[in-house]
Amino acid sequence: MLVFDYRGFGDSEGDRDVLSPSFQLRDLVNAVTYLTTRDDVDADAIGVFGTGGTGGGNAVLLADADPRVRAAVSQVPVADGTDWLHRMRPEHAWLSFLAEVEEDRRVRVTSGKGRLVHPREEIMVPTPERRATTVKADVDDRIPSAVGMDAVDEILTYRPIDAAARLTTPLMVIGVEGDATTPTDHAERLYAAARGPKSLLMQRHTTHYAAYDRYWQEVTPRIVEWLDRYVRPANVVARRTVPGVAEDIEIMEVSA
Repeated sequence: MLVFDYRGFGDSEGDRDVLSPSFQLRDLVNAVTYLTTRDDVDADAIGVFGTGGTGGGNAVLLADADPRVRAAVSQVPVADGTDWLHRMRPEHAWLSFLAEVEEDRRVRVTSGKGRLVHPREEIMVPTPERRATTVKADVDDRIPSAVGMDAVDEILTYRPIDAAARLTTPLMVIGVEGDATTPTDHAERLYAAARGPKSLLMQRHTTHYAAYDRYWQEVTPRIVEWLDRYVRPANVVARRTVPGVAEDIEIMEVSA
């Protein structure tokens, strides 16, 4: 398993004030390429797991962008960046936020430098649960605390839902019913849009952050089963098509 920090995050090099989903996708593709250089990795058996907001959305984007990824698991994802940021705010706050973004665009054009903002306070709007939880304490200190306001422009155009509509790579989506952090319908929309083998796992009677601790013993085996089914050596690939029936694909490993 490979876990890494995006550029500018944690122990990685790069500008600490840049938060860019498009750069993150490039980093993910580069991570897949790195795996293919290792003798202890089967390049035919690479999958992706992403969790939490853009982490879940990025798993879908990577599976769409890189055919070397054989299966994806997207947990509590964002499907549409504009909708996500909008639903964090009452309408008056949303309109004020858009006005601030537009003003920063003007400042960047005329001065060459825009505002620095806290991504979790001034771009996202933390829920009371987010402020109280320690579930992601190990991640918080690896995320930049001041980024350019231009990050908002990228998040507003962040659309894993479009990637899902093209996706034939096997996709498991994990959501939380009544999620106040990443809307439940974002998970449902990604699942509905995907064109290949897909699975939707919905956690009930819990919350976005509590679900990590509450249901991991039930959810983790499902994730492992999904990846075991689709992420394995592919020495022989057999395709069978019956008119009126979805194509059946069988992947076989050949013993040495």
